[in-house]
Amino acid sequence: MKIKRFEFNMFPVNCYVLWDETKEAVVIDPGCFYDEEKQTLKNYIQNNELQLKHVLNTHLHLDHIFGNPFMLQEFGLSPEANKLDEFWLELAPNQSRSFGFHLKDTPVPLGKYINDGDIITFGNTTLEAIHVPGHSPGSLVFYCKDSNVMFAGDVLFQGSIGRADLAGGNFDDLRENICSRLFTLPNNTIVYPGHGNPTTIGIEKMENPFFR
Repeated sequence: MKIKRFEFNMFPVNCYVLWDETKEAVVIDPGCFYDEEKQTLKNYIQNNELQLKHVLNTHLHLDHIFGNPFMLQEFGLSPEANKLDEFWLELAPNQSRSFGFHLKDTPVPLGKYINDGDIITFGNTTLEAIHVPGHSPGSLVFYCKDSNVMFAGDVLFQGSIGRADLAGGNFDDLRENICSRLFTLPNNTIVYPGHGNPTTIGIEKMENPFFR
């Protein structure tokens, strides 16, 4: 599996494009807010002749869904995420105003719900959805066992974990679920987070101050 990371700049957030030898692809967390960012993502998909099959959201906080309307408009794909986070779509316009700006596009409804243990397929690749609530009620991690990678959204970061003070968050649940659901995976599993640089499960088990 090939991985391309984009860092978009309204709230610096990582967006990932995944694809394999079949040229089928998925986009995870299209946080593109500015027009040039949207065009960069579109151009990358088109220039590499990728056939986009899914738009996946690890969770539905504002910064991770900026580009969802654009992906629906350009590629005809509605976002997929966990139902427990759906209330954040209604909160998004007010949340943006609290940060001093207005959303350019109204958040689009989810096209499909993703539940714990669901398998998302594209080409010869499969991703397993792992429900890891705590940062948000519906936070998902997308895990590819064959490639030994996970896309953790805002659950787990290099040297940190997601905030738990927003609606539906719970610090104790987050910490417990990381331990029980992610730290049981192989130590060399690469963690691609929603913000910042990649890390590994082994490094975070040993060095993350939230687990000492």
